[in-house]
This record gives sequence, structure tokens and C-alpha cells, in this order.
Amino acid sequence: MSAAASRRVLVTGASRGIGRACALSLARAGFDIALGFRSNASAAHAVEKDVSALGRAVSLVPFDVADRAGAAAVIERDLAANGPYWGAVLAAGVHEDSAFPAMSGDAWDRVVGANLGGFFNVLRPLVMPLVRMHEGGRIVAISSIAGLAGNRGQVNYAASKAGLHGATKALALELAKRAITVNCIAPGLVETEMLAGAPVDELRKLVPMQRLGRPDEIASLVVYLFSEGAGYITGQVISVNGGML
Repeated sequence: MSAAASRRVLVTGASRGIGRACALSLARAGFDIALGFRSNASAAHAVEKDVSALGRAVSLVPFDVADRAGAAAVIERDLAANGPYWGAVLAAGVHEDSAFPAMSGDAWDRVVGANLGGFFNVLRPLVMPLVRMHEGGRIVAISSIAGLAGNRGQVNYAASKAGLHGATKALALELAKRAITVNCIAPGLVETEMLAGAPVDELRKLVPMQRLGRPDEIASLVVYLFSEGAGYITGQVISVNGGML
């Protein structure tokens, strides 16, 4: 994609799972990548090596999406050093599951703070530099089917992901005249570390296609939404779930 030759994309949660798949798929599509990660530096360096091997420029952007001041400081340093992002993929997220009566206030705050608060914390520092480019842009937030249908034991997680849907739709309206699209992908059950220890055989039975999704299947949709052909798609929540909804 020659048009993307000088375009950079920030991907949060890029050291593993869906975030890693998005970073690599966007690099293959011709974008330069800023790899956002929180703590797994060795995994992030491995992704950095893979992106470099694809011939794309790459920078490491270590921060916690739940830390508003810290995220802003790191993002602003990267912007000053390497220039604005043409897009962002918000793939970082956490979960702390329990039945609602047993859920602690801290568990609620941590999950909502990272998954929904991260939307503000990451996008707030980069939106105006993106607008000032006058080249359009792309923003994709990774949500969950839990934000559409709910899930037992995940009231905090479902609330945070449902909040992303509203934030996506509102920001899409604000940025539409700038040709900056804002969309949300709500994956179903996907083979990532988030399902570690889960009863996978039982989960497969919940999916009409009788299998879990793969991170690269989510990343494929991200790449499409970043393409020129997706320039008229904005404010949408698209679920990729094997037929669950």
C-alpha cells in the first residue's frame, strides 16, 4: 500500500494476542508501527523485530493505558520524536472476573479504568496532531461480544466494553468531517491468553461455527478498516464471533 508509506499507526496491547496480530498485519499492509505495551518488554521486542523484518519503521511506546498522565507523557514523546500517528488500534485490555456480589470496588475500577478509561487516555494526546495532518485517519477500538450480550461474572468487563461502543459512536461524529473514521470491533471467543485456563471444549459449543476465532481474523478486519476502501465506514460496532450473535 504505497499510500501508507509514511503513515504510522499506534497499536496498544501490541506485545501479544489481538494487538500483536494487528501490529504485524498492518505492517504487512505497509504501515509503520508504534508498539504500545505495558510490561512484557521481551515480547514487545520480539514484535519489534518482526515488524522491522517486514521493512517497516517501528518504535516502542511503553505505558499503561490506565495511567492518564503516564500515557500522555510517553505518547507525546513519541510524537515529538517520530511524528503524528495516522491511526490507532486500541487493543489493550484487562479483565477481573467474579460474580457481581463478590466483585470488589477495586476490580471494577481497574477494569473500567483500563478498558474504557484507556480510550480517553490514549486518544486524547494524539487526536489533535492527527487532525492537523489534514490527511484523514483511522481509529479502531477492540471491544468484546460481552459488551453486546453481557456475560456472567463479567459485569465490570461488559460495562467497560459497552462504554467503548458509545465512545466510538460519539467520537466518530466529531471526527467525520475530518475524514477520520472511528470504529469498534467486538470479537467473540478468540484464541488468546485471556482464555487461559478456560474450559475451551465447552466454549466451542457456544459458537455456531464450532471453533474459536484466531487473532489474525480480527486483524484482517482492522486492516480492511484502515484501507482506502473503508473510508465511508465510521461509527460502527462490528462483531466477529463465528455466528454467536
